[in-house]
Amino acid sequence: MKCLFNKLKTPFKLSLVMFVICGLIYPMLMTGLSQAIFPHQANGSLIEIDGKVIGSELVGQDFTDERLFHCRPSAVNYNTFTQNEKESKGQVLPSSGSENLASSNPKLEKRINDDIEKFLQENPTIKREDIPADIITASGSGLDPHISVDAANVQIDRVSKNTHISKEVLKKLIKDNTENKLLGIFGEEKVNVLQLNLSLIREIKQS
Repeated sequence: MKCLFNKLKTPFKLSLVMFVICGLIYPMLMTGLSQAIFPHQANGSLIEIDGKVIGSELVGQDFTDERLFHCRPSAVNYNTFTQNEKESKGQVLPSSGSENLASSNPKLEKRINDDIEKFLQENPTIKREDIPADIITASGSGLDPHISVDAANVQIDRVSKNTHISKEVLKKLIKDNTENKLLGIFGEEKVNVLQLNLSLIREIKQS
């Protein structure tokens, strides 16, 4: 029994030390540093207007207003639900992820075709072959706040018609809200839809 205790004593002490270091000291240190150096990002990159949080730069939203730019499809519907769903407790609990369907899965083909038809109905001036791929494909997380520059530009006709704002002004708003490639070489230029729509709302109020 004593021999067994001696054998377990060392791994037990090591586990306790690692628990303190990795479970307490390291998280507290990283939290303190992030709050001191990157407080905005550490607190969720939240966007406030008049003291009220209206969203995060890192999480997409389900924009449906025809006057606004829309995000790409989401398998989790950006964790949004209607008042009726809330009252009936039919809302989806907060989550992230995609449907993870294979390219050969008929459900994926149907979902994409349905989204294409919906997009064409909302944007009747756009031809099927001119639809950017990202605006009808869901992201891996289902919470992507960005769309491509092409996906923003392809919505200009609809937004201009419903807001009576000129296409030139809308193109400038898109350009002003375009994020460059990481370090100028990695990834693609992209547009944060929430930031773009906030700029658009300010323009609507001024017009």
